[in-house]
Amino acid sequence: MPTLPWTTLGEPAPDAEAYVMASRFEVRSLKDVPRFFLKSLSAWRQVTRTPGAYGASLIAQPLKRTFWTLSAWEDKEALYRYARTEPHRSIMTGLRSTMKDSAFIFWQVPAGGLPIDWADARRRLAEQERTGA
Repeated sequence: MPTLPWTTLGEPAPDAEAYVMASRFEVRSLKDVPRFFLKSLSAWRQVTRTPGAYGASLIAQPLKRTFWTLSAWEDKEALYRYARTEPHRSIMTGLRSTMKDSAFIFWQVPAGGLPIDWADARRRLAEQERTGA
């Protein structure tokens, strides 16, 4: 399972809150996996240069056609600014036709709680998918 481990990108103030996003993407077929993976690496490079990013990680499960992302941000606006900026914007638009399913969850944690634990993020995504909340 290829993983890009948690990479700390910015140092929040000790009393700051971090805005966290976890996501799960499933592509339609195995032939879509290489393209999605390459595009996700481009988005990863963008995250590493984006102001307001505190840290990020990626898990790729190519044989399951599934990709997981986890990131922490200065605030909601920093995350949304990243999502609206190239190349992320075009990547997500361009990959829509290859997507079978996706899920997102957002929450806040004290900055001292970084990095986020993958088990917690996956539990939150599963709970959201189970309850629809």
